[in-house]
Amino acid sequence: MKLQEAIKIALDYENKVRDHYAKGAASIQDPQGRKVFETLAKEEQGHVDYLTYCLDQWTKTGKVKATELKSVLPKGVEWIDQARKRLQKNPAKRVAAAGEIELLKIALQMEIETGTFYKDLVSKLPAGDRDLFAKFLDIEDGHLTIVQAQLDSVQGLGYWFDVPEFELEGA
Repeated sequence: MKLQEAIKIALDYENKVRDHYAKGAASIQDPQGRKVFETLAKEEQGHVDYLTYCLDQWTKTGKVKATELKSVLPKGVEWIDQARKRLQKNPAKRVAAAGEIELLKIALQMEIETGTFYKDLVSKLPAGDRDLFAKFLDIEDGHLTIVQAQLDSVQGLGYWFDVPEFELEGA
């Protein structure tokens, strides 16, 4: 696959995911659920902007200059650990409406497909073109983790980022 084609396909993935999160943000009533979707929509818009910039560069020069892919989410996993600690101190159980659960299930599938696309792309592109898409690998894994955690939480499974939200036995 040529770089220009790869960028266009990646843009298609990112636009679809962004649109899904934007739709969810507009329809979810719960503030916490809405915030998750708003944040991920903003994150995906950053991906669209980045890939559009790369495609413009390719169209004008036949090359793509290395550019930082910015994220609205904190880097690393430290913020996840902090969220776990906050949850353990003040657990709150929330069960979402069926519509939110369905939106999260769709988002989860979209994130799996997008992550798989990037992994496949990075493994098949020439070495010089891989860096453009390798940046997405950790980010997409993070999105998958966030969506899965939110889904687990709102389905009443009792976990958020693998932290029990409540205990079955008394202390």
